[in-house]
Amino acid sequence: MTPPAPPSDPFVHVVYYEPRIPGNTGSAIRLAAVTGARLHLVEPLGFDLSEAKLKRAGLDYHDLAVMDVHPDFDAALDAVGAAAPGAPGARVLAFTAHADVTYTDVDYRPGDVLLFGPEPTGLPDDVLHHPRVTDRVRIPMLPGRRSLNLTNAASIVVYEAWRQAGFPGAAS
Repeated sequence: MTPPAPPSDPFVHVVYYEPRIPGNTGSAIRLAAVTGARLHLVEPLGFDLSEAKLKRAGLDYHDLAVMDVHPDFDAALDAVGAAAPGAPGARVLAFTAHADVTYTDVDYRPGDVLLFGPEPTGLPDDVLHHPRVTDRVRIPMLPGRRSLNLTNAASIVVYEAWRQAGFPGAAS
């Protein structure tokens, strides 16, 4: 039996800005495959896409996910249809520990861009304050904790966005 093709119209775009750990990116491939999100990686990458750790973490889901690699952040924003300042287009939600809005306060929309920074530094200030970043959003944690695993954080948000949309395309 041939598995179904990945969706051509993702409900959200997940952008990993300069990811450094291949296992997390492999897990993100699985996340994209099982939810219908589209994964975007912004170079430079901290690994080679042929690394065994990436393939092992992604298991046999590589053919079921849609993933794009972009040479820089602006190219990624162009590819996902991110809004230019003051113009219509996809919202870019940057996830950071330094935000007042929590991920559950957001009413997610089709085409939203969920932006996550590299391990262990998170998004740099120039990306967080890029004119095309619409909002900065956080995932609550206990005090004194630095961060969640990258793909765990992305999974929390992707599933909340998918839940709000009514889990389109999910098996019943």
